[in-house]
Amino acid sequence: MRVPTQGLRWASAAALMLAAGAPATPAAATTQYAIGLANNIVGNGWRDEMGCSVKVQAKASGLVSKVIDASANGSSSDEIQAMRSLISAGVNAIIVNPADSQALNPVIAEAHAKGIVVVSVDSTVTSPDAYDFTNDQKAYGQLSGEWLVGQLNGNGTILELRGAAGSSADTDRHAGFEQAVAGHSGIKVISVFTNWSAATASQQVTQELASGAKIDGIFTAGTGQVVWNAYTAAKKPFVATAVSDSNGDLAGYQIPGAKFLAVSNPAVVGGGGVTVALNLLQGKRQERVITLTPTAWDSATPEGLAAIKAAWDSRYGDYYSTTTSIPGYTTFTREDLLGCQGP
Repeated sequence: MRVPTQGLRWASAAALMLAAGAPATPAAATTQYAIGLANNIVGNGWRDEMGCSVKVQAKASGLVSKVIDASANGSSSDEIQAMRSLISAGVNAIIVNPADSQALNPVIAEAHAKGIVVVSVDSTVTSPDAYDFTNDQKAYGQLSGEWLVGQLNGNGTILELRGAAGSSADTDRHAGFEQAVAGHSGIKVISVFTNWSAATASQQVTQELASGAKIDGIFTAGTGQVVWNAYTAAKKPFVATAVSDSNGDLAGYQIPGAKFLAVSNPAVVGGGGVTVALNLLQGKRQERVITLTPTAWDSATPEGLAAIKAAWDSRYGDYYSTTTSIPGYTTFTREDLLGCQGP
């Protein structure tokens, strides 16, 4: 997998410690660090997998003594409190999936002032004191939009099932999608937020089907399985659907008539964030922003179908991303990830 980078502003753990008034001596290889995890959505398979990737990469590194998980369902305010609890607990680094791109900036500054490394995963933050490790969400949306426009020959109505308002992952993905459909006057978009909730997405799709609205294509935020279930229950023919690489989305290949494009969105960015944090804590240079290039698989092509079949795994939940490694940033196995055991 190609891993392009941007924002080449170098920093190191030594610089962070100097800012905190601590000695700038790089950590020895045997130093054991404490890693904190702050995540404002739990019970969502993708987010749970992300959290597991933090734990298993921490264990695989051999450099982490413990992972303190402060994840809980809540708002940006709740996430700020979670991060402050991690700061008080004395962690060396915090991996955070931010609810909002700007709301956490003050608490990130607090962590930075104490020499704590903060790595934002999945969604970016605007704080100059944090590092970002994310999928290219704009490219994700653009790939999906271009495919749908092609499938509809530039004419039709697309239902866009978005994620959570304020999340940069959702904002960037939507921007890429809008860029793809711009200039196609025959395309109409019905856009709704789901807050990454399968139940909400299911309700939205079911309502559209029950209303008799003409839907020609669907762009989902990792809830393709909701589409498969709703259309099957309604006994209506499937429409072209752009989905993610979540296991339930890929299961569409087992359903006669389902035609889709799957775009990778690895939940194991959490584990990648751990590697970035450990690099910094050991005094290594690290790019401020690391962006993963998504891969797209078209179920209608032999190559795409083969890749989808190879990625789908009966052991995974519906909302688990099937992209389970990031070369150069994760070293655990699929079995490790399923076990979800930290140090």
